[in-house]
Amino acid sequence: MRIGGLASGMDIDSIVKDLMRAERMPLDRMRQDKQTLEWQRDDYRAMNALMLDFRNKLSDMRFTTNYRARTVSTSDDTRVTATASSAAAQGSYSITKVDKLASAETWVTNSSINSNNSNPVDSSKSIKSQEGLFGKTLTWNTGAVGSQTITSNGTDPIKLNLHADEAIVNGELSKMSVKVNGTSYKVVDAANLEGAANQVTISANGELSFSSDVQIASGAAVRVDYVTNQKVHEGTLKEGAGTFSLSKKNLVEDGFAVSLNGGAAVSISNVTDNIGTLDGIGEINLDTGVITFDDGVVSADMSIRVDYKQEYTSLTAGAYNSSSGASPVTENFLIESSQSLNQVFSRVNTSKAGISMLLDETTGQLSVMKKETGDYNAGGNDIQLEGNLAGLLNLDSATVTQGADAEFMINGLATTRKSNTFTMSGVTFTLKQTFAETETPAGLTVNNDGNQVFDNIKEFVENYNTLIGGISLKTSEERYRSFQPLTDEQRGEMSEKQQEQWDEKAKSGLIRRDPILTGALTAMRNDFYSPVNNAETDPMMRQLASIGITTTSNYREGGKLEINEAKLKAAINDNPEAVEAMFIGGSNSTNDSEKGIIHRLHDTATETMERLRTKAGNEFSTLQNYSLGKSIVSVDERIQRFEDRLIQVEDRYWAQFTAMEKAVNQANSQGAYLMSQLGMGGQ
Repeated sequence: MRIGGLASGMDIDSIVKDLMRAERMPLDRMRQDKQTLEWQRDDYRAMNALMLDFRNKLSDMRFTTNYRARTVSTSDDTRVTATASSAAAQGSYSITKVDKLASAETWVTNSSINSNNSNPVDSSKSIKSQEGLFGKTLTWNTGAVGSQTITSNGTDPIKLNLHADEAIVNGELSKMSVKVNGTSYKVVDAANLEGAANQVTISANGELSFSSDVQIASGAAVRVDYVTNQKVHEGTLKEGAGTFSLSKKNLVEDGFAVSLNGGAAVSISNVTDNIGTLDGIGEINLDTGVITFDDGVVSADMSIRVDYKQEYTSLTAGAYNSSSGASPVTENFLIESSQSLNQVFSRVNTSKAGISMLLDETTGQLSVMKKETGDYNAGGNDIQLEGNLAGLLNLDSATVTQGADAEFMINGLATTRKSNTFTMSGVTFTLKQTFAETETPAGLTVNNDGNQVFDNIKEFVENYNTLIGGISLKTSEERYRSFQPLTDEQRGEMSEKQQEQWDEKAKSGLIRRDPILTGALTAMRNDFYSPVNNAETDPMMRQLASIGITTTSNYREGGKLEINEAKLKAAINDNPEAVEAMFIGGSNSTNDSEKGIIHRLHDTATETMERLRTKAGNEFSTLQNYSLGKSIVSVDERIQRFEDRLIQVEDRYWAQFTAMEKAVNQANSQGAYLMSQLGMGGQ
């Protein structure tokens, strides 16, 4: 219990606060020490971030592409163009003739798919809905097409999620598709499954068995497009439900059955315009797959089961190409009758079949083009198309223009390529038109792109100067020791502007003359100025000064570099190999004198970053993982102990003043009693 001066008339609360303010002065100093440590840590981390940016640039500069930029000039870019990689040697090329350009195989149907071109097939509408518009009749299969993607756990068998009354149709396995992470596997029946043939079979209950050479890793995505004997759709109807939509369209009457709440199955009767009656239940629209219930049928929540089949066909499409080898790369497509030709073409064109299909709705003719140029199946067609849909689209009687390889002569060498764009000796050529040997040759010259190399080195020097400037600025900042971090009480007495000005001085110079950073500056200067002595360097070009890169004359800039552009460009153009060797030569050497400047700097930057991380950590470090963090923990512990002591001191002050108040109160009571007694005696 605390008594606040009722007896003595003293402002005990203010007296205790004043006393505690004096007691808290050491605590304020400790909190200021902690704030200083945190600011110092932030400064170190900012320097580490600068060093990281510089090291990332160093990592880029270790690639030869920065020193071997190439340009290609051509005498006639209407015939041939070219680009050169850094691996290309400087030199000249002459293409004296191009007998043939590479072309892709193309199929064009000879007749229209329409029965009457005045009423053509609409490629955006379903195939089934336009059967009468096609010039040919398509025989549909009945069953149910499904697609599932299963993630393998690496141990358990991969199995489709099928209803107990659904079964994989064994006779349709060759039309199905299995892909593991996008790679296709040939689907065969169990009797033909071979031990090492990249094959798979699917059992009636949907379990996949791969050939013994196949190991499906954990996390692999296995996509399966399959056919079952029927589709079983189960669900729950809410009370008063008027309709129930099935997942498939264009259903067939055969095998269709509906049961509610496990009751007897009801089949279709009296089909008119594809609307069938479901006695006692309602009706089914076979085109849309929507069941409409009679009034009162769904009077309460109930279960529903529907068994049904749909119409489907198939298409196998693919081509021989650069990755096919002896067999073409093909894809199987299961096509539902409710799909449109546009949907079919989109699936084929975006698949790995390697072909593009296009319908001209005006003429009703179809074009199929292989995406890759060249002839990959000598004596035969590159494009492979099979299935009932191919017949419907007249692809079984198309005119085939087979693909061809490019044929040309370069530097006197007669050769061929599958593509009009090809690479030789680091130069990528593109043939654009044919021309005879009697015509003027197309000449190409590969030169060193000195301007690009110069820009790369200039950017690197600018990055180095940015780093040097940032470190020099922080390590030379003035330290204002009289400006300590503000306490909360001091901040309350200042304006925001005054606080900013104070903080600026309080934060200044916290890493002034830091040995890690000043040591890094010295080490990097040595990395730059020490001669590079490896087997690849030119004896006359072993120091930066020899190629026009020197330290600025202003010593206050901390060793920044400046470039004599004319001298550097001359070195790059006259001896690019020597410039490269100076920067990145000796990469495998353990001797610093043999290492190129970039490798030296990278080592120094890495070492400095590790020392800074040990000193100040990073955003992922805990306080116990770096030295400044441990100091912060130590200050926190001192603060906690001191705060506990302050509580005891404040309690002691209040106890003393409370005792005083009680004594004063007792004295007052006694005085009042004596006065009252004296007064009574006087009467």
